Amino acid sequence: MGISYTSLDTFDGNDQLLEQVDEESSEGAGSEKDNDNNDDEQRPTRLTRSTTSFSNMRRRGSADEKSALTRRFLVDIDVIEKAILEQEDTNGDYQITVEDLGPKVLKVPTASSGGFRTFEVRGTYMLSNLLQEMALARDCGMSQVVIDEERLNENPVSRLSRMIRTTFWNGLVRCMDESGIQAICRDPKNTKPGANPIIYVPYDDQPAYEYYTGIARDLSNFNIKVVKLPKDITPRYVKSINDQFGILSLAADVSYDANGRLVYRPLPFVVPGGRFNEQYGWDSYFEALGLLVDGRCQLAKNMVDNFAYEIKHYGKILNANRSYYLTRSQPPFLTDMILKVFEALPAKNDDEKKRNHEWLQRSFDAAITEYLTVWMAEPRLDEKTGLSCYHPTGIGMPPETESTHFDHTVKPYAERLGVSVEEYKQLYQSDQIIEPELDAYFVHDRAVRESGHDTSYRLERRCANLATVDLNCLLYKYEVDIADTLDAHFGGR
Repeated sequence: MGISYTSLDTFDGNDQLLEQVDEESSEGAGSEKDNDNNDDEQRPTRLTRSTTSFSNMRRRGSADEKSALTRRFLVDIDVIEKAILEQEDTNGDYQITVEDLGPKVLKVPTASSGGFRTFEVRGTYMLSNLLQEMALARDCGMSQVVIDEERLNENPVSRLSRMIRTTFWNGLVRCMDESGIQAICRDPKNTKPGANPIIYVPYDDQPAYEYYTGIARDLSNFNIKVVKLPKDITPRYVKSINDQFGILSLAADVSYDANGRLVYRPLPFVVPGGRFNEQYGWDSYFEALGLLVDGRCQLAKNMVDNFAYEIKHYGKILNANRSYYLTRSQPPFLTDMILKVFEALPAKNDDEKKRNHEWLQRSFDAAITEYLTVWMAEPRLDEKTGLSCYHPTGIGMPPETESTHFDHTVKPYAERLGVSVEEYKQLYQSDQIIEPELDAYFVHDRAVRESGHDTSYRLERRCANLATVDLNCLLYKYEVDIADTLDAHFGGR
């Protein structure tokens, strides 16, 4: 039986309450008492904040008897959450784990009794699940909730899989629409301290420029600046905006209404963790595999479309759609990502099959462009061997690192000139000091970051000179996928 988030304004009015919890019979309440130890369930005065008692509780045993009937709990979230944290969260981290020293037993009101009877929820796992279920219900705006005992005792693997499918994916979805832009503007990773947020758009994407200019006008309190990128995005230009952090626009569904007004719908995508607001490179491939397993095909397709947009407008699949990543890619997985999504697209009729085929062609056109212009071109291609390496084109110190990240590297050079480390960094970044050794160091440092293995001592100070096996295997996979797809879907051309 699944969880039922039933909003209950009060514990009074038991007849109405029993109807809300599937009209559990009075025999159900009696069965609880008959099938379990009498001291496991009692008939106390109605449970309130002031009358809850936790004395004389025994810890859960490994062979505790389980009831054959499905039991449901009537939970006042504020009351039970306060009780469980006060009693069980002994280390104060708002979690219930084996590290906590509480009795691992909590009396919780049963739904069949309208909250008059209680039953013991026992053990670290069930109590932690109870805490999580209450948090989910609170996120839905509820103050009371009915929870099945089966939900608290759910198989851990089944529970995690279900939570990913129904809850966790939703928490990782982002979109560069008006609501999403507000979250992005608050993200310190996308804006230098004290600076106004910036949205960068490609020079030839006029609909994006119109849309984000409108958002900047509507959200005037955010002081958003919308900047068109130049047609030729050079490493020198990217370095010039290192102190002007910003977010890069992604793909959208673009159309015009009957009055000729722009209808611009940015495509939602998934991020690799809750603290991020950008679509990342190779992370997105593995996220897409999970999305497809859980039937979220449209989100995975959106992420392919965002990559095609990046290839068209920024020249490559980016480390992420932030301004300082414009010179850096990540390990290539696009062809397999396209094929996995294509196989999952609905194809119930000829129209759907035709749309799918057109999408496959557009997507593979982008992947072939990326293969030829990024991985099979300088500086990433070594023409002598025909192999490729990670070799982004950025100049100088990567700006996304902590301010002191490279101090240990710069210190010997600063001491040699008799200046402070901070002064040396400023002189170096402004090209007032030319130091080839440092130039080479930062080429390799950026290459490590492009490899996705940042930061790895295995690749440090040498990455841009290595034709790594993993990268060239991935590119061989591109070649096989491209050849097979051309044969299977496009007559070999």
